[in-house]
Amino acid sequence: MAQNIVKKLIFGLAGICVFMMAGCVKQPKPEQQLYDTINVVENVVINENSVPIFPKKAALTTDTAQHFALDLPKRCTVNWDNQSVVSVVPEEKIEIIRLDTGDALPDLKVSDYNFKRLYVKDALEKLLADTDISIVEDQATFEKISGEISTGSLTDAVELMTKMGRVYYSYDKEFGEIHLTGHGKWMIKMPKDETMIMAILDAMRGADIHNLLVNWQDKTVVFDGDYQTEREVAKIITDVSSKKYVLAWDIDVYRVYPKTDSAIVWMNMLPAFGDKNIRMSIPGVVGRALVVSPEINTKTLQEFVSRQASMVLISQGTFAVPNGWQSRFDIGQCSKEDRLETDLIIGATGKYGNYGGYKKIDAKIVLSTSNGELSSFTIPSSVGDNYVIVGIPTHSFVTTPETLISPFAELVVFMSPRLISIVDAGQKSTQLSGEELRDFLNQ
Repeated sequence: MAQNIVKKLIFGLAGICVFMMAGCVKQPKPEQQLYDTINVVENVVINENSVPIFPKKAALTTDTAQHFALDLPKRCTVNWDNQSVVSVVPEEKIEIIRLDTGDALPDLKVSDYNFKRLYVKDALEKLLADTDISIVEDQATFEKISGEISTGSLTDAVELMTKMGRVYYSYDKEFGEIHLTGHGKWMIKMPKDETMIMAILDAMRGADIHNLLVNWQDKTVVFDGDYQTEREVAKIITDVSSKKYVLAWDIDVYRVYPKTDSAIVWMNMLPAFGDKNIRMSIPGVVGRALVVSPEINTKTLQEFVSRQASMVLISQGTFAVPNGWQSRFDIGQCSKEDRLETDLIIGATGKYGNYGGYKKIDAKIVLSTSNGELSSFTIPSSVGDNYVIVGIPTHSFVTTPETLISPFAELVVFMSPRLISIVDAGQKSTQLSGEELRDFLNQ
């Protein structure tokens, strides 16, 4: 009996020991516990469940939003398969209207009123001393005016005096106040033809007027500025309205990579196309401009170059300029990729008319970058001719001491000028071809 009790105690103690040993296996020592791998970057713990942390960014418009422009599809697209050398566009009146003029002034008469070396505000207060109308300067005016009004309406008198002082006014009938400011807002009713609109917009931007709000649906442009801005825009509109021609250029810009360690032999164009299709060769400080016949176009040029090199389209687009004015094409604005050459600007001044007894497009083409002018070419050409500018080294745009770009890579610019003839109102818009085009060129 006692032996059985001892055996039971031994088995019980053994069971307790086994249980404790099992517990030891499941409960490792603290230094043997396993942890997830962690990384510490700039005092921030990062693991697979971390949320990326970015530095705070300044409240600035993003680049993609900054570059958004409704006219880019119109500027950056060329339909080479349906290009018109000469277009006819009926003349349309271009109006400029000042906005925010307020209510109409009271129907009062002014007579025998004179003012000498007074600020506009003081001159108007003197004029309206016996009325309930007060003068409020929203912006300080500094011009002093002198003059005399023998007779006329209050509206004519106020318009005369504010114009002399180079300020603008608006009347608030409810409060009986004439407000004076040095800035105004205008709306221009543009022609219907989109090429004409772009020509006027480019002329305005060329005059350093950039705050332009263009509504392509109703063909209007709204801008604001001071008296000098109004004069510049009025001059542009008057000049454009008096022109009978607008010039436009369609452009392809390529980077060319020779297949061998040597430059492209451009003289091979003569046997390839025939000397009759190469009209002129014009050297520049850098590069050379070739005036070529319509036989040399984007397709035939690419076919020729492909025998010696690879050709990559960098940018494509169009720009217009009123006859005798200057305009520009920014490569980067219409670039296919962010390349070295996107800093390039192609400027053009052009005029169509008599050129030593011949009807010519007399153009000056300027290639420039943010570092200044790269090269320029004076190009007289006939309607229908194209330009091919070659020999501009790609290394002209490299800003680092070393580059992976071949020293024989170069920029090639293909330009096709177009002429827009502005005719009397009432005629239809049309594109001239065949007999009509020949008759136009023979006029």
